[in-house]
Amino acid sequence: MEIKLGTIGSGVIVHSVLDNVKKFNSITLEAVYSRSLEKAQNLANKYNAKKIYTDFNEFLSDESINTIYIATPNLLHFEQAKKSLLSGKNVICEKPLVTKFSHAQELKKIAREKNLFIVEAAPTFFLPNFAILKREIHKIGKIKLIMSNYSQYSSRYDLVLKGEKPNIFNPDYAGGCLMDINFYNVLLNVALFGEPENAIYYPNIYPNLADTSGVFVMQYKDFISQNSGAKDTWGVNFFQIEGEKGFIYIEDGSNGIKKLRVVTKNSDETFNEQNNPDRWYYEVKELSRLILENNFSQLEKFFDISISTVKIIETTRKNAGIIFPND
Repeated sequence: MEIKLGTIGSGVIVHSVLDNVKKFNSITLEAVYSRSLEKAQNLANKYNAKKIYTDFNEFLSDESINTIYIATPNLLHFEQAKKSLLSGKNVICEKPLVTKFSHAQELKKIAREKNLFIVEAAPTFFLPNFAILKREIHKIGKIKLIMSNYSQYSSRYDLVLKGEKPNIFNPDYAGGCLMDINFYNVLLNVALFGEPENAIYYPNIYPNLADTSGVFVMQYKDFISQNSGAKDTWGVNFFQIEGEKGFIYIEDGSNGIKKLRVVTKNSDETFNEQNNPDRWYYEVKELSRLILENNFSQLEKFFDISISTVKIIETTRKNAGIIFPND
């Protein structure tokens, strides 16, 4: 099997992914879809796509495409993923997968019935350092406390200060910091420890917008995880897991897992098997391998982590007063 990709969306992250698609013979860009002919043509020209589409149904009817990559505003993910699966296409969907737990469950059901895969394009799953983290975490003993920060000032916050309403902060498009920046912190917690017993979100909400920053607290049976995220400020990004026998410090935080420092009473070790600083390189490489090996069981395990993350985030954001149109 060769992965014949069709893309939906033309934002910056699409270019990050397609820059790496060019590096592997096992995956090729077959077609580009956009409502804008100009955007579709520009993307196709840059990455040598064979076809362009501005009609979504025609795009999904193209039998040469076997996998759809979705990178559109968050609120569009569910309908586009559902239609893609029903059209017989595998789906790779940018994070956040969807905004509702019930939607995630429905997509999983359709994928199983159609014998297709659907996976969230979160680099975390595919990083070599993530595998090391899971391997090394037992060394620090019983977990007691987790603290993380992922703050990245957004140029589009400048537009907010001018009175504008960019999509990334617009609840009408399922925007906000939790659905973007702090998502990575929550995902890494769930990937390592499963669903918490309770969770609560304390957001900073700009008038008439979604959250621009906030703190997400997850209460597990034996420990607490505190996760800060911001698109209206910046600071030192990190993810620290503290146990009774030591701690693990993740440099630059949850998004990318750049480097791990594992410290115990008897040792202080640093790990990094990601020689390529581009996290999308590992996403494309590992995801392509799993697809070509028909390793649907592993892809479904990743998808189950995504479903749990959707469930937790949906509940906490609603409780925090962040409401989207499809709620």
